[in-house]
Amino acid sequence: MPSEEELFASVDALLEEEPQLPPPAERARLREAAGITQARLAVALKTSTQTVKNYENGRSEPKPPRLEAYQRLLKGWAAKYPAHGAPAPALTPASAPQPDVPQTTTAPSAPEVDEPETDAQAPAAQERPVRPVGRPAASRRPAAKGAVKAAVDPRFPHGPLAVLDGDGSAYGVDGIVLDCPAATIPQLVEWTLRESGLGAAKLHRHGKDSDPLIVLTAAAAVKLGLPERLEGHEQRRSLRLPEDHPVVKQVAKAKWQLTQRGFGPWARIYRKAQGRERQCVQLAVLSWDALDERAWPGVTAMEPADVARVLGVYATRVITPRGSTAVSGLELMTAMRPPTRAVRDEATGNWVSGHNPGSLGTEPMDPAPPEATQEHPVVVGSGWKGGFLNEEAYQWVRDVDLLTAEECTLPYAVGLDLNTAFLAAAARLVVGLSAPDHFHAPTFNPKIPGSWLVDLSCIELDPRLPSPFTPDGSRPTGPAWYQTHTVAYAQELGFNVQPIEAYLRRETGAYLDPWHDRLKNAYVDTLADLGVSKDLSDAEFLAAMEQHKQTDPALAAVLSAIKATVKGGVGKLRERPQGRHYKEGERWPALERPTWRPDIRAAVISKARVNMHRKLNNMVKMTGLYPLAVLSDCVVYPSPGDNPLAFLPYAASGKPQPGGFRLGPTPGLAKLEGIQPMAWAVDLMEQGLNPARHIKGGDAVLDEGE
Repeated sequence: MPSEEELFASVDALLEEEPQLPPPAERARLREAAGITQARLAVALKTSTQTVKNYENGRSEPKPPRLEAYQRLLKGWAAKYPAHGAPAPALTPASAPQPDVPQTTTAPSAPEVDEPETDAQAPAAQERPVRPVGRPAASRRPAAKGAVKAAVDPRFPHGPLAVLDGDGSAYGVDGIVLDCPAATIPQLVEWTLRESGLGAAKLHRHGKDSDPLIVLTAAAAVKLGLPERLEGHEQRRSLRLPEDHPVVKQVAKAKWQLTQRGFGPWARIYRKAQGRERQCVQLAVLSWDALDERAWPGVTAMEPADVARVLGVYATRVITPRGSTAVSGLELMTAMRPPTRAVRDEATGNWVSGHNPGSLGTEPMDPAPPEATQEHPVVVGSGWKGGFLNEEAYQWVRDVDLLTAEECTLPYAVGLDLNTAFLAAAARLVVGLSAPDHFHAPTFNPKIPGSWLVDLSCIELDPRLPSPFTPDGSRPTGPAWYQTHTVAYAQELGFNVQPIEAYLRRETGAYLDPWHDRLKNAYVDTLADLGVSKDLSDAEFLAAMEQHKQTDPALAAVLSAIKATVKGGVGKLRERPQGRHYKEGERWPALERPTWRPDIRAAVISKARVNMHRKLNNMVKMTGLYPLAVLSDCVVYPSPGDNPLAFLPYAASGKPQPGGFRLGPTPGLAKLEGIQPMAWAVDLMEQGLNPARHIKGGDAVLDEGE
């Protein structure tokens, strides 16, 4: 007789084994006996219908944690529906609609014999209610906290994207894990489009659905035949696989195409659309630096489930990434203002594609010469010598000789940073939508967007403030080109402006409004998830901002990406030529986009700089304080205390005074950028360095030369 210890050891060994599932045929029998369709089971297990089919015909097996959930479900069904037991009583049909999960074939690596749908085999499926079964598969990492789930589109039950690891697990949003059998890039594309249930609905009724995004970890890239690292001597954005690489050949052999950018960190693989159905998959390779550390801090080093969480929140609140945050920012503009809409042809009665009012249209538009860059064809071809717009963000330091003894004896220099200043400037910003027209000696109209040649050199302002008319804050020296907002501000300050000439646009609109609204909501909602909400007092706000990055690093990365999307999107409106082979006067790819609009970029930056100067001016009136330095959306003030509460203007009621800098979590309001000793700031100013650039501290001063 075996001893008790031996028996217990044997039993413990069984308990430690991997969960065992019944044979594939029994799995199908149990599901049919329960009256559940394969599509419904796929939703419960957070996988695809095809994967459930594979479980039931023996082609694949589930992996943890889905394995344990599936086993638990089958055990429950086995207890209710034994092989020779009586059939369960029929129940009332369900009223809830079933999710529209795509019914597709397997990936090329695993061809499957066609089989009829289980619904047809099992009449009981029509008699039983739809009910939750088992336990939904979860990520191996902690679930998202604070993020609000978006409504699930039945066409895309598994969300906008997935992160694929080297074991064939594709991690999606909300802890979903899909089994991906693909062994090659073409197989991955087929699986994504036919089986994964990935994608996202269009953001505007006249727009297009977002293509699914698959993010490859280093292990997944190697498994699919890609190099772990992409090396080369060109700029990082230009790196791509050579055309004779085996993976590129595989893609072509499978009748798929790559965009002109080729197979780089962000690769788009597509076939021409058939009817209204798009066939396109976006790939991002993490180990090829697809996610820039400056925009997505720490994300590349995260576990796949956490990468999926970060990108999933961004996709839900902003847009499914299609490249850098700058590219995504530009794509969001088009997604929120699609260039075309369906219109009825009066002659034939048919629906055709027509212009969508308020958009930039489908054709690129050349700028006026002063709005272009010096290498642009309209400049080189015309021999333009009349100067250019210089609407850029502030980089200004007060002359150290203008510091007073009283200011120098204050103990602190405190930096304030305006939240997404460019985004705040985009709100209700009227821009030109049509081509520019040339005018001589026009009467200035602040409501017309355009570029004006005006002499503002006669305007004398306090030298302790930067000039609102130049990026370096210096006084203009003669006639120069300015965007409408800059000239309007000169008029607001009480000066008579008399333009010499102008390039103006007759058709106008608030093109960026929906872009602003979506990004503002994304920014505010993400900050709120990090514990920084609108209802905090100023002191509570400062305390919450000190801790928000540690509260949840994943959501902090989303916040960083949102801010980078704003700045990058505005910057992309005037993308310069890339590559050492470019010759001045040639067109470059960005010029073929309707969104290459340097005049709109100038309008955003002009308004942001004017907004900054208006606050600086109001601060003088309310507090008598002058700034030490300004860098884009950051301003440094001398302060008697070690936080902004020591010098910001408040009414007797304790409420912030309107017009100056105010603390808060919304775009255009301020947060603390950094605190340093006043002597530190004076020392930098004497060296000709900008304290606003270094107020955060660290080693930046040692690395930065100006």
